[in-house]
Amino acid sequence: MEVTLLGTGAPAGLPRPDCPCAACATALGREARAATAVLVDGALLLDLTPGAAFAAARAGRSLGGVRQVLLSHPHDGPAVEVPAGLPQPGRVPDGRELALLTGHRVRALAMDAGGTGYAVTGPDGQRLLYLPPGGAPAGLEQATAESYDMVLADVVGRPDALARLRAVGSAGPTTDVLAVHLDHDVPPGAELGRRLAAAGARAVPDGTTLAVGAYEDVPDVPRRTLVLGGARSGKSVEAERRLESFPDVLYVATGGTRGGDTEWAQRVAVHRERRPGSWRTAETTDLVPLLREEGPPLLIDCLSLWLTDAMDAVGAWDDAEWSGGGEKSLRERVRELTEAVRRTRRTVVAVSNEVGSGIVPATASGRRYRDELGRLNAAFGAECEQLLLVVAGQALVLRG
Repeated sequence: MEVTLLGTGAPAGLPRPDCPCAACATALGREARAATAVLVDGALLLDLTPGAAFAAARAGRSLGGVRQVLLSHPHDGPAVEVPAGLPQPGRVPDGRELALLTGHRVRALAMDAGGTGYAVTGPDGQRLLYLPPGGAPAGLEQATAESYDMVLADVVGRPDALARLRAVGSAGPTTDVLAVHLDHDVPPGAELGRRLAAAGARAVPDGTTLAVGAYEDVPDVPRRTLVLGGARSGKSVEAERRLESFPDVLYVATGGTRGGDTEWAQRVAVHRERRPGSWRTAETTDLVPLLREEGPPLLIDCLSLWLTDAMDAVGAWDDAEWSGGGEKSLRERVRELTEAVRRTRRTVVAVSNEVGSGIVPATASGRRYRDELGRLNAAFGAECEQLLLVVAGQALVLRG
């Protein structure tokens, strides 16, 4: 089965008309994307968009052989003109299956946010899943889930849709995941590619033709990642983004609760509201046992608070206790942690503060914390395949 992506953008396209944002201003040439439409084996058209016939011609394809046009979502704005010779577009009721004379079978999947998803099985048995913008499958069950060779979905806007597919085995290690319905909520080019690669997905330019089931060398998701950044730099958002397309994540909050501190409670609430509902939370600083266990991915937020707890435990704030054995005890704790990171089989994304580039603390204890955090970050980062520094919401790749 062969698919041609006549467009890969959001319904309004990218750039959006009359939008002055930075993403739209730079979405030029190969980065410009028409509204998503997919031509399957020249016989099936998923979503009819303005200029589809011209897009097909530019891609070296023709719509002359199309026998069925299916819409996945309501199309806002003026009605799209149906090119001469094309059948009238329609939608298949949820749960119903349509058989084409070409040997393709199309089953309609219910979505959780309107629209219709289409599971297409080709004459050769290969399977393609196409999801509408802003939609995720509803009611997926492990027992009835199909495994797809290719998934076309709104990976940026609804990463949880991919998580649901992975949870039931519909998207596996060999599934080629392509991002479509791309909008101006993420910068194009290298930044888009980086974010998608972290989710095990990719994007291609408009007009690309792909063979369903063909091997694609998509970058593997790193097993261990350390995300550094200053206060309010966006480091926690970046860390969460790297795992939001995967199910059963264990969020390890090392800060705990602080009775009576309303500002801290508000910070914790913001973090909780941002996490996918399928994630579990553990409030602990005992990281070594979690790293040694088998289990779902860990998101550790953050190492800075882990260090504070460790320094409390060894009496690091008192000069006498520090020199009398506290420093040696802290070194041993850090060594145990980094050894556990080295040997872990879990996917780990950890967050930490980068505090060594600012003002030198006025107190000896403050300088001690700054120095020890720098050492911890270096030791932890040395065991990670990928290392990121987040500045003003932008992730700079230091390694990986």
